[in-house]
Amino acid sequence: MTIRVAVVDDQALVRGGFAMVLNHQDDIEVVAEAGTGRAAIEAARQHRPDVILMDIRMPEMDGLEATSRILAEADWPVRVVILTTFDPDDYVYRALRAGASGFVLKDIPPAELVAAVRTVADGGALLAPSITRRLIGKFAERLAVGTALAGRSERLTDREREVVVAIAHGASNAEIGEALFIGHATVKSHVSNILTKLGLRDRAQIVVFAYESGLVEAGSTDIGS
Repeated sequence: MTIRVAVVDDQALVRGGFAMVLNHQDDIEVVAEAGTGRAAIEAARQHRPDVILMDIRMPEMDGLEATSRILAEADWPVRVVILTTFDPDDYVYRALRAGASGFVLKDIPPAELVAAVRTVADGGALLAPSITRRLIGKFAERLAVGTALAGRSERLTDREREVVVAIAHGASNAEIGEALFIGHATVKSHVSNILTKLGLRDRAQIVVFAYESGLVEAGSTDIGS
């Protein structure tokens, strides 16, 4: 099945470069490009892409607002991936909270861009440990732990909490399985149960939940270099 992608960035060269890379793949088709948040919303409504690559800073409406609106009204399983530079900021963090499935750097190698689109289309999330932990750790420390969120964590078993913490630290399923001495299928089952119990979309929201609920404290672990 072909993965339908929309590329949103106010720089035409960036849009064109991403589109060219993706259109060379047999299983990916770029169905729309947009240069503003408003245009992104219209493109999403018209073309109903599976994945949207979304820049943050754009004229008329930024990518954060566009992401929120698209995900709020979408009646199909669209995933949003934030495009950013190596300077994670509050906008990216808020986009993850709004339901974005992760983020990629604008200078991502072509092969990794293709893999990222396939990962998100398959229901995964893009959480590069060295960047994600720095991003979440930097801004989660400003937040007070939510009592309601902390209460939701009580729905989880002890093992599920261990998995949440591991995900928040940037661990892959394979790394979680190795650390907890459980099989890959068991890890996947735990992740699925966590998403269902907490009412979350994907691993990106698990990371945010872990910090905001107090299961993980910002600055309590090595957050990469």
